[in-house]
Amino acid sequence: MTLQELRERINIGLQPHRERVLSVFKAVNVVVSLSAFASLIAYYGFPLESNAAHNLIGIIKGSFAYYVLHYLVRWFLDFHPLQFLRKHRFEGFLMAVLLLEGLGDLLTGQVFLGRAMNPMGVDSVEDWTVWVVQAYFLVVVFMELSERARTLPRFRFHPATLFILSFLALILAGTGLLMLPEMTVDGLGMSLSDALFTSTSATCVTGLMVQDAETFFTHKGHVVLMVLIKLGGLNIIAFGSLLALLARFGVGVRQHDVIEDFVNRGSILGSRGMLGRVILWSVGIELIGALGLFLFWPGGLFASTGDRIFQSLFLSISAFNNAGISLFSGGLADPRVSEAWLVHWTVTILVFFGALGMVAIFDLFSRESLQERMKNPWRQIRFPTKIALYYSLALVGFGAIAYLALESGSGGTLDGMGWTGRITTSFFQSATRTSGFNTVDIGAIGTPMLFLLTILMFIGASSSSTGGGIKTSTFAVVFADLIGTIRGLQHPHLFKRTIGKTLRSRAWGILMFFLLFNLIGTFALILSEPHLLTEDRGFLNLLFEQVSALGTVGLSTGITADISPVGRGILIASMIIGRVGTLTVAFAFARSVVSRNYKYPEGHTMVG
Repeated sequence: MTLQELRERINIGLQPHRERVLSVFKAVNVVVSLSAFASLIAYYGFPLESNAAHNLIGIIKGSFAYYVLHYLVRWFLDFHPLQFLRKHRFEGFLMAVLLLEGLGDLLTGQVFLGRAMNPMGVDSVEDWTVWVVQAYFLVVVFMELSERARTLPRFRFHPATLFILSFLALILAGTGLLMLPEMTVDGLGMSLSDALFTSTSATCVTGLMVQDAETFFTHKGHVVLMVLIKLGGLNIIAFGSLLALLARFGVGVRQHDVIEDFVNRGSILGSRGMLGRVILWSVGIELIGALGLFLFWPGGLFASTGDRIFQSLFLSISAFNNAGISLFSGGLADPRVSEAWLVHWTVTILVFFGALGMVAIFDLFSRESLQERMKNPWRQIRFPTKIALYYSLALVGFGAIAYLALESGSGGTLDGMGWTGRITTSFFQSATRTSGFNTVDIGAIGTPMLFLLTILMFIGASSSSTGGGIKTSTFAVVFADLIGTIRGLQHPHLFKRTIGKTLRSRAWGILMFFLLFNLIGTFALILSEPHLLTEDRGFLNLLFEQVSALGTVGLSTGITADISPVGRGILIASMIIGRVGTLTVAFAFARSVVSRNYKYPEGHTMVG
């Protein structure tokens, strides 16, 4: 009797009890997942005695063993084992990795990943391994709990509402983690207000900080910040695909509604497997950026190779996601890296591509697009890509020239630099209008350039990117409509494409919403922070801080730490609104219209 025949015979014998066995496993999965998750929080978040730590590690390892066993049982009880492996290939890959690492731990007392890192000179290999295993675990927990969501009531949400709720949930989770004692150097954890502000800033990839990231947080705190940046950096397009996936697990959101709300029709990302492509490409770009940073760091900067790797990975993720958070006390203006020009250019490139957006990146560099343009040379890049690419280049060029001209004089931030430093700094500060990195003291920038930076932050990044602002597409459409009005054109156009009325109305709506929110936020800051108005440029500093928060930029003139709790609440609200989009907030809380098929008599009045 072959193994296949034996398996089928056992399956037939167990068939009457198969569903009961699988349902028991599913119920146990939730208990195991929650227990292991609580153990992970206790293990990483609190100081523990050796016995308690050993027991918690035992629970975590036991949960992994259970997941592997559960997967094998499901495979064995399936009548089509090959189809099961194909259908669950990602989960199978995770189980295979866990099985191999478990065998390595049993046979040698050290997992294979740790043995591989030893020759690289990475310190604290055990901590690295536990963090990697935690990542595996979180993926498995997500899969198991999502599967259990089939039994929950089916709720119907507007996509915009669910989009906002997802960010709020991530912010609250990050707040709780940052308050744990092991996340800070003093062993006390962050206060609630500081943790909420920091979690919001990292999740919304803004970069405004009330504490020094380098000296205040431990390595565990740095990892939490990096994870929040990465998860928050999942842009609107990736979220649209994620909602489509969640719809399989009982979340009552129609896929077509999601794609229509968050992905324009005709987008090259409106296809199956889009979320996987977004994650794969973003991780690939971040790894390439981390490799470049690893090679370009000044010698002797880090105590170990492990620190060099982590710093490279953290900064690459922060740069590509336009977060603007670095692990140097003075940012990239820190004396240790202030003249590391190759590092500055690497960050500039990462920020630029992160602000360009995944739609444009796929259209420019995906294999399908490149093959199509090689096969049909007359084929041009898509209309949204032209807007994102050309306007981004124009804004970076304009900002760099303006910065070089305005800050090169006596007393300017470029005074005393050579031409290499001046050009690098000018392009860096212009490109980081969306990210918040700085290689100079922003508070020392002259008033004219500070005002121009405020305008550049207001415009922001491109659609489908991790950056904020009104977006280059909105600016391009509004500008084209304005030129068309001046020239008396009935059909405004851009790049030989007519701009439709609906698109123009949406662009003007976004512009007005953004202006309104900035005016309200700045006025609220004036009321809550009167002590800051007594300083030079007090009003401009508050305006700059508000636009930076709503645009999810993170640049600051240095007043963030001096803002009161009320002012921080205003900035938190601005960061959340800026991250999810002003129109998204409006749509989420707008009442449904019973009928749209009506028209009032036309009104006539003078304008202007």
